[in-house]
Amino acid sequence: MQKRVIFGAAAFAVFVPFLWAGGVAFQLFVALLAMIAVAELIKMHGLAPNSLEGVLAMLATLVLTLPLENYLSFLPTDGNYTAFALVIFLLLGSIVINFGSYNYTEVVFPIASSFYVGIGFHNLILARMDGLNKVFYALLIVWATDIGAYMIGRQFGRRRLVPRVSPNKTVEGFVGGILSAVLVAGIFLIFDKTIRGIFPIPTMLLLVAIFSVFSQFGDLVESAIKRRFGVKDSGKLIPGHGGILDRFDGMIFVFPIMHLFGLF
Repeated sequence: MQKRVIFGAAAFAVFVPFLWAGGVAFQLFVALLAMIAVAELIKMHGLAPNSLEGVLAMLATLVLTLPLENYLSFLPTDGNYTAFALVIFLLLGSIVINFGSYNYTEVVFPIASSFYVGIGFHNLILARMDGLNKVFYALLIVWATDIGAYMIGRQFGRRRLVPRVSPNKTVEGFVGGILSAVLVAGIFLIFDKTIRGIFPIPTMLLLVAIFSVFSQFGDLVESAIKRRFGVKDSGKLIPGHGGILDRFDGMIFVFPIMHLFGLF
């Protein structure tokens, strides 16, 4: 626990200045985190990050994560999606180069990985471009969900939620995470008029419950991936916490759904 606290605080101290600064520095930092997360997924699958498929998957993640139209004025407003598609075509071309030893089924993994990670981190950047408070709001929901699920689950957990995927998660913890997120978000909304004014308060709290469910689902998805490949953590970048994917699994799911409902 001491190790987790120390290195968790250190990682937070690195992340916050970039988040606070916003702009290009934050966007490039987030893109770097996204590429590391995809490299973690690729390594789980047995591919080397410096292989052709690994490099193209990280490139696909980079162009999907960044708002490229802000850097290259000649691109259309959806320039990053078009660039992502072009890199995916190159990835598909790898089955021609490696014909016989690499097929369509196998190339789908780096393609899906780059989209899964890239779309989540892209929406993190969009949220920051709209306002620092939007990012803090999402982070508080995810953190409150994690802490509430852990505390309630540890104290009152009896019924296993998805034992084959994550044996320690319980139904009681799942509900506790939602209630914790609603409580913390409700307090946040008292002080933040900008977010409070988007929808009526009851609707906002209902959305928070939905975001909390998506956060826990994101955690379960990553747990299922790790269990499939027989690894405890996605990486070892943050001692005591694992890799980038371990820290952002819930957020990857929450930011796109927040964007869907028009919070940024």
